[in-house]
This record gives sequence, C-alpha cells and structure tokens, in this order.
Amino acid sequence: MKRFPSIKKNSDFQIVYKNGTSYANRLLVMYVYPTDGKETRIGISVSKKVGNSVVRHRVTRLIRESFRLNREHMDSGLDIIVVARAAAKDSDYKKIESAYRHLCGLHNIMKESK
Repeated sequence: MKRFPSIKKNSDFQIVYKNGTSYANRLLVMYVYPTDGKETRIGISVSKKVGNSVVRHRVTRLIRESFRLNREHMDSGLDIIVVARAAAKDSDYKKIESAYRHLCGLHNIMKESK
C-alpha cells in the first residue's frame, strides 16, 4: 500500500506559506506552490477554532478524501496546503469537496478535461 503524499515538516509548510499563492472561500483557504518533485503533496491545517479534536479530525478526513478522489485530475509537482475555516465544521462532504474543487479552479491546477 502506498503512503499518502502529505507535507509533514514545518519547514515545508513555511516555504509554501511564504512563496505560494493563496485563494480562499467561505470554508477553506488553499496555498499552492510548484515544486520540482513529481508528486503532488498536501498539507492540512485545522486549528482549535474549528472545534474539538473529533470535529477537527473529521474535517481533516473530508479534505484528505477530496484530495484523494480529485488527485488524478490535478497537475503534478505541487505542494498544496489547505487551511480549514470555522465554517467547515458544520459542512458535509459535498460542501467540502465543492469548496476544494472551487479553489483548485481558481488556482488553475486542474487538468483540462478532454
């Protein structure tokens, strides 16, 4: 089983925050930074303002699943950080995925559908 391509190091997060571009909507904020790597990695940040640990972990799982299902439609070689806003705690999967895809469209990281 392959490992999930995630950003773990604080230094990697800081590089994306400082050098990447960001767009936001009501539920999520997305930072994108192109890298030399072949794989697109994702980092997810959910603060305590969103809710307790159960709620934060649920939001994290929903964002990770949105990334996993849309990964083949995205450009490769990117570092993406998704920050959940407090409004995300009351959202279901369809709303989170819609917000995620909306931000991917704003960043122009979705491959052209043929």
